[in-house]
Amino acid sequence: MFELFLAEFRRSWIQFIRYPVEVIGGIFITTSIFYGLFLSASYIAGPTLQFGDRLDAIVVGYVLWNLVLFIMNDIALGLQYESQTGTLEQIFLSPFGAPIVFLMRALASLVLRLGLTFSVLLIIMVLTGSRLVFPPAIILPLITVLLGAYGLAFAMGSLALLLKRVQQLLGIFQFALLFLMAVPTETWVGSLRVISWFLPMTSGAGLLRGLMARGEALNLLAFALALANGMAYFVLGLLIFQVCEREAKRRGMLSGY
Repeated sequence: MFELFLAEFRRSWIQFIRYPVEVIGGIFITTSIFYGLFLSASYIAGPTLQFGDRLDAIVVGYVLWNLVLFIMNDIALGLQYESQTGTLEQIFLSPFGAPIVFLMRALASLVLRLGLTFSVLLIIMVLTGSRLVFPPAIILPLITVLLGAYGLAFAMGSLALLLKRVQQLLGIFQFALLFLMAVPTETWVGSLRVISWFLPMTSGAGLLRGLMARGEALNLLAFALALANGMAYFVLGLLIFQVCEREAKRRGMLSGY
């Protein structure tokens, strides 16, 4: 398993260094979009605008949204690309199994992506004056967000197995992801608060906003709920993938495009 991860990491690293313009362009576009929205909001509100810790919370949500989008595209579009190039069947014939191969590939890409995401975050902080904190405890809620993201990514990848092209679906789905990452569901009360516990990744995102933007301590009960939520979506995504894998094999859809 570790050898598979190293092989996928080497593959990701080779692609990373061979296309530096893509990397620089991605950082520039991601940063420019947020900074443009920030300048627009500042202009509309006028010189008396005071964001407070709300700006920090928005920055956390935006960066998380970009990270989750990358995970979704990495698996779903990766499946589509393998199908188009005719190498999808080879992956499913691997002794590791297709889910493990794609998971290791996604984790290897994530190692590099986290570095880029952190770079974007630092640039946004410099441009906007945001003052986020980075306590070691942020690793725990980040794991819950990643679990949910990979679960949804495998679910969308299942559609790529059967439908072959899913760019438009991913385009629509990214707005739902923006809602999940940007809306402060941790401030909801009553029945809405209960609903937020069942939404994917929102609990973990709320914990990250509390830790990084508001300087709060980690709530262990909230973390336990977020972890259960992330694991549930991760397992559900894998189950959906396995069901669609069997259906794709039954239809003979793996060997051609």
